[in-house]
Amino acid sequence: MTQREVINRTGCREKRKRLLPAHVMIRYVIAMGLYAQEPAEEVMRRLVGSLRTMGSWSDDWQVPTGSAITQARQRLGVEPVKQLFARAAVPVASAGTKGAWLARRRLMAMDGTSFDVADTPENVDRFGRMGSGANASAYPKVRVTAVVECASRAVVGAVLGPCGTGERTQAAELTGALEPGMLLLADSGFYSFELFTTFAATGADLAWRIGASVSLGRVRWLPDGSYLALIYRPGLSAERRRRLAQTVTDGGQVAADTARLVRVVDYTVPDRNPDGELITVITTVLDPHEMTGMDLANAYHERWQEETALGEIKSDLRGRGEVLRSKTPDLVEQQIWGLLLAHHAIRALLVDAADEAGYDPDRLSFTRGLRLARRQVTDQAAISP
Repeated sequence: MTQREVINRTGCREKRKRLLPAHVMIRYVIAMGLYAQEPAEEVMRRLVGSLRTMGSWSDDWQVPTGSAITQARQRLGVEPVKQLFARAAVPVASAGTKGAWLARRRLMAMDGTSFDVADTPENVDRFGRMGSGANASAYPKVRVTAVVECASRAVVGAVLGPCGTGERTQAAELTGALEPGMLLLADSGFYSFELFTTFAATGADLAWRIGASVSLGRVRWLPDGSYLALIYRPGLSAERRRRLAQTVTDGGQVAADTARLVRVVDYTVPDRNPDGELITVITTVLDPHEMTGMDLANAYHERWQEETALGEIKSDLRGRGEVLRSKTPDLVEQQIWGLLLAHHAIRALLVDAADEAGYDPDRLSFTRGLRLARRQVTDQAAISP
C-alpha cells in the first residue's frame, strides 16, 4: 500500500487545494520523528528541500505558521499514519543478515515502554498518569507495546494506549506481526496460558521466560538437559494437574484448552546475586536436536535488542527526557506513529549497509544513521525564515 493508497483508503484526501495537503503532512509527521525536539515551523523548513524535489512544494509558498501546521495535522488524523506504519513496518533482515536467524527462524522480541506527553486535560483524560495522588507521574503517559525484529531492531508491530493498560493486554493485539518461521522472545511479564496459546496459534515459535509461580507438570527429561512439561489453564486443582501430566507421560493426549506441552530450559546467570539468577524459558520448539537448550538460552538474551530499539526511539529520536509536545490525544498518537516510521526507515538503511559490508547490524551506529537521514532530508537554506 503506497502513501497515496493510504490517503484514499482513509478518506483524508482534500476536497480543495491546500497549502498543506495530506501527502505533505504524512511526510511532515515522519519528519517530526527525525526532528522531535524542533518547533513545528523548523521541522517544515528542514523538509522543504525534499518536498521541492518531489514536486510537493512551490517556490512562492511560505513556511506555514505553527497554528496552520497543527490544523493540517488535525485534518490528517491518526489513521493514515497508523495504516502506513502497518504496511511499511515489515521485517528487514535478509537471509544473509548476521544474527537474524536461529534454526531457520527469524528472531523477534516483544516488550513495552511508555512516553511522557504534554500535560493537557485531554491527554490526561485519554492516557492517564502513572500512580495516583502525591505519587502520580508529572506527565500523562502513553503505553506502547511492540514487536521488534532482533537483528535489525526494526519495530514491526505496535499498540498504543493509556498507561494504565497492561503490556499483556496490549500484546493480545500484536499477533498480526507474527507468522510461521519466526521465534518470538518475551519476558515473564507477558506470560499467561491464554496469551501463550494465542501467540502459538500464529504458527510462530515462542521462547518466553516464566516466573517461579507458574505451575509446570514435568513429563520427561531430554538429552540436552531440557525437559518436556505441561503448562496449565488457570484454576485447575493440583490433583487435576498431576493427572494430566501423568496422562502425557504415559503417551496420552490432553485437551488443548486445558494444558499444553512445552519444552523447558532452566539455566543460571552468574553475578546477578551470590547464587546466580535462575531463568526458566518455555518454548514451543520441542525437539532438542533442532534447537538445543544452549541455543535457546543464548537466543533469549537477544530479547534485549527490543529494549535497545525502544531506547533509540525515546533517547535518540525523541530526545532523552523530552516530552512529546502534541497537545491532543490524536496528535500524540499520530506523532508516535511518525516516530516509529522514522526509526524503521533508519534501521532498514543500516541493515542494507551492514549486509553489503558483511557486518552484524549491531556494529553500525544508530546515531550515525540518524545524522545521515537528517542530512538527506534537510535543505534549510532552501527557503528563508
